[in-house]
Amino acid sequence: MELPATLSRSPATSQARAGEEAYTDAQAEAGPPPRRSAAFYSSVFAQIEEIGWERVVSATGDDGVSCLTFRVVDEKGRIHLLEITLPMGYPASPPSIAAEVPYLPKIQWSKSSRLKDVICQFQEHLKMLQEFWSTMDEIDKVLWVVDATKPTYAMSHRLLALGDNCYILLHVDPRKPSSLPECRFLGPDGKLVRLIMNWRKNRKRWDTKKKFHENLAGVLDFALPAPPSVSSVKDDEQAECGICYAKHLPVDDELGAHSGCATDYTCENPSCSRAFHSVCLRDWLRSITTTRQSFDVLFGNCPYCSDPVAVKVADR
Repeated sequence: MELPATLSRSPATSQARAGEEAYTDAQAEAGPPPRRSAAFYSSVFAQIEEIGWERVVSATGDDGVSCLTFRVVDEKGRIHLLEITLPMGYPASPPSIAAEVPYLPKIQWSKSSRLKDVICQFQEHLKMLQEFWSTMDEIDKVLWVVDATKPTYAMSHRLLALGDNCYILLHVDPRKPSSLPECRFLGPDGKLVRLIMNWRKNRKRWDTKKKFHENLAGVLDFALPAPPSVSSVKDDEQAECGICYAKHLPVDDELGAHSGCATDYTCENPSCSRAFHSVCLRDWLRSITTTRQSFDVLFGNCPYCSDPVAVKVADR
């Protein structure tokens, strides 16, 4: 279908180019951007040292450290990436944060605060969200979720299949996950009438002490279908390496016998059980100053739960 003449992109492109030229001229007049002081770098590096360099996922920004991403593990072993952006006025000006969570905490900051304080406040926030994530995990495990095969920790909605081309879109309140969720029914009107009537009639029966899926089935007076393949999806998710985030190593002659291999090492901590490629874990341990070597074995700590791990230095 052809776009109407009024939607032509040419004038917008010309305006954009003119705007870019004006912006370039303004930059030239303003001079080079302000630079960070040497004291800033020394302070930031010292603060990262307090947290632990092994928890740093990336350091970016115009100066290389103004945007820091840390790996944070909650009490259930879930891995979160916390992005901390340092403004030009840091530490007098507070940093800003970003993370895959349903809502962000309000960071308490003073001139004497440090990056580790941000991490600690974020960890406390994660504790408050444990019930919410447990509820979402229950939904994903027991019910037939069709909108996302691997939802993020920020998502508070799920689209459930009910059969006969009927669906229910749920929104769970992250602050009160055990409360009655918001819902919207989707599908043929004739098949939804009974479900909608039951929802309106029985919603007051919602019991916050019951499990979420039991409550939902009771209110709808309907047997909710289970997911078609729970075990295969769960096994597939656990196969990803906790370091390179890939299921299989690349096919490469330099990897020798490990070329194209799946994960072959699992943390022995039951609450962690993260899977790794032994090659990735070996390279990661070599980059950590606290790693010890005895004969042909490297001894260190799991990147996620800090429990002891050990891997051979090289295949023989």
